[in-house]
Amino acid sequence: MNGVRLAFSWLTVLPVRGPDDVDRAVAARAIRLAPVVGALLGGGAAALMWVLTAAGMGTVLAGFVTVGGLALATRGMHLDGLADTLDGLGCYGPPERAREVMKSGGVGAFGAAALVFVIAIQAFSFGALAESGRWPAIVLVVAVGRVAVVLACMLPAEAAPGSGFGVLVARTQSVPIALAWAIFAMGLSALAIAPYYSLGPLAVALALIAALFLTRHCVRRFGGLNGDILGAALELTVAIVAALATLHP
Repeated sequence: MNGVRLAFSWLTVLPVRGPDDVDRAVAARAIRLAPVVGALLGGGAAALMWVLTAAGMGTVLAGFVTVGGLALATRGMHLDGLADTLDGLGCYGPPERAREVMKSGGVGAFGAAALVFVIAIQAFSFGALAESGRWPAIVLVVAVGRVAVVLACMLPAEAAPGSGFGVLVARTQSVPIALAWAIFAMGLSALAIAPYYSLGPLAVALALIAALFLTRHCVRRFGGLNGDILGAALELTVAIVAALATLHP
């Protein structure tokens, strides 16, 4: 139960108190459960979209409100990680300099552009999925973003210097567990993004591959894994799956 409590206290604003002592074993269980938390968040996002559109709100505006709701439900930490990561990638200098930029607390040009781009893609995509009545696809999209976190913690990457979160989660996930989550998500996507049964698995696979490439590049650039990188991988995955799910083969 410590892993369950930690997963919800880490990944949501729900009033769930995490365990007093957190070690790598508990952190590993929490990360392993991240897709479950994502599915619950996705269910809330789909429900919010349905309520807003049923009340007469336009689907695009409802999409933006829903993305904002997800940010509130997760303390905005994943979007913050996305902005910090892109600012770090956009600066010159050694890894130490890039990590300083990431920890500065401000949002630079690269981070701001990334936030606008990713939020817009997610909002418009949620709106398009709502228009076609594919509510399960919204649930899946949010959950798959958390599958990307499990895969990132599978990579043989050390924690970035000074990253307490990275120390807890880096290399904590086994290959079988990570692949099981990826395959499970691809299988569900064939149904959630129906009637285009081949589109879902392809969208999930491409998004997770892109997230892995981003994570590997960031690990090399910053000298290890940290929480900001995980947030960036999560938000990138959500944006890619959501956008591809709107396609009409």
